[in-house]
Amino acid sequence: MNVGLPSFRYHPDPVTSGSIRASAQRCVCCERATGWIYTATFYTAKEVGGRFCPWCIADGSAAERFAGEFTDSYGLDGVGEDVVHEVTRRTPGFSAWQDPRWLVHCGDAAAFVGEVGYTELAAHPEALDQLRADLRMEGWRDETRRERFLTSLGGDATAMLFRCTVCGAHLAYIDAS
Repeated sequence: MNVGLPSFRYHPDPVTSGSIRASAQRCVCCERATGWIYTATFYTAKEVGGRFCPWCIADGSAAERFAGEFTDSYGLDGVGEDVVHEVTRRTPGFSAWQDPRWLVHCGDAAAFVGEVGYTELAAHPEALDQLRADLRMEGWRDETRRERFLTSLGGDATAMLFRCTVCGAHLAYIDAS
């Protein structure tokens, strides 16, 4: 966690995840050079001629001024409208090969940890078990093939790792080029 940056409940370390980086660039919303700039997705029909600082994301001014969202609400089923609003309009999104989605656990949006490979996933067996179950549901019946795929995560296929904000369990989904 970087001291001095706004706190994001659902994306606690956007610098480590790569969604925010150090930069001298000015924010297109507040026009200040804060030393940090957002680098991931923003969905809007308006023309945006630059990037946002973390403070304009956190206070909602960037999403409001440019009528946009930092992530789609896909995956946020079963949570309150206030949570959907916080995740989509006041939380840094993240870059992914496929359309990013936000995971839910224990009735709340989970916190995005980052893009990981098998080595990082191995520390979270509950997330690996979830991915195994997801692959089975998608028709991957051969256990050897599933395991070979999972152990290869980290190249053209990775996992997006989340942590439940209620119980602390880790969960993930696969993203591939």
